[in-house]
Amino acid sequence: MALRAAPNSVETAVIPLQILELVIFAALAGVVLYQLYAVLGRRVGRQPGEGRPMQMPRFLKQKDAAPVVEKPNDAALAGLPALKARDSSFEPGKFLQGARSAYEMIVKAFVAGDRDMLKGLTEPKVFEAFDKAITAREAASRTETIDFLQPVRADLESAEVAEDTARLKVRFLAEFRSRTKDAAGEAVDDRRTAEVWTFARLLSSRDPNWMLARVDAAEA
Repeated sequence: MALRAAPNSVETAVIPLQILELVIFAALAGVVLYQLYAVLGRRVGRQPGEGRPMQMPRFLKQKDAAPVVEKPNDAALAGLPALKARDSSFEPGKFLQGARSAYEMIVKAFVAGDRDMLKGLTEPKVFEAFDKAITAREAASRTETIDFLQPVRADLESAEVAEDTARLKVRFLAEFRSRTKDAAGEAVDDRRTAEVWTFARLLSSRDPNWMLARVDAAEA
């Protein structure tokens, strides 16, 4: 009777060991693939419909945000069609942007005592009033600086055309910090002001610039 040879103990041990190694390698490969997916497969940035938009810090809004240009309402603006008929390039939105820039330039020039700048942006009567105020400030040996805390708001209040002259009234709302220095010492004052400025332009002139013709106080 033939005897069957006993199975080789070394061979029986190798097979389970190979299976165990395959299992371990598969597990490691799964971990590596998951990590690669987590890093490379993730979408970068906020996709449409995901989450809420990031809120911009307040100080960035004040510095970088584009100022709001209010659309003029229909009240007291009967002169706009006549102005548009005389100057087809006129646009209320662009005018308000220019008026806002002029407001900031004039206020800063007045505070700095820059008479040359003021003379080029204002009509003679307005310049005379600014000049007197600057002279009084200089006589008191008082200096002043100003910083706008918020973008200046500008609203078109009225428009009229009389003969060759167009007049537009703009209501400005501004917040600024004023620093003054004189013999009594230094002072810092935060203010909120509202004024109506009247800009005038001679339509028959080739000069497209508007001049400040009048300043009136308004309610904030």
